[in-house]
Amino acid sequence: MKKIPRHILDEMKKYPPFYVKVWKACFEIPAGQTLTYGELAAKTGSPKAARAVGGAMRNNPWPPVIPCHRVVGSNGKMCGYSAKGGTKLKEEMLRYEKETGKDADNKVVSTAAKKR
Repeated sequence: MKKIPRHILDEMKKYPPFYVKVWKACFEIPAGQTLTYGELAAKTGSPKAARAVGGAMRNNPWPPVIPCHRVVGSNGKMCGYSAKGGTKLKEEMLRYEKETGKDADNKVVSTAAKKR
């Protein structure tokens, strides 16, 4: 079972509790699968907080370890992705995960960025 690295858990203490709750729930989304912002909000116990979840994703300092690329709009489409490469990178990361069943890591992100 994968776990959030200890140094990230320690750094999370500097952030609002809601962000931490969202990031931990996001970490649990399996590779290649997605949840909507609303579904992730519901998982945190705040079903009406989809926009706040978007704020937490936008402020995620640990992509792709905390896989915010797995969170999509209510219509299932790619929404903003604040990491360099934007939604194109988000799509490439999800495609890699669906094809391999593995988490997209920094190596995957670097390779995808070089293709641009």
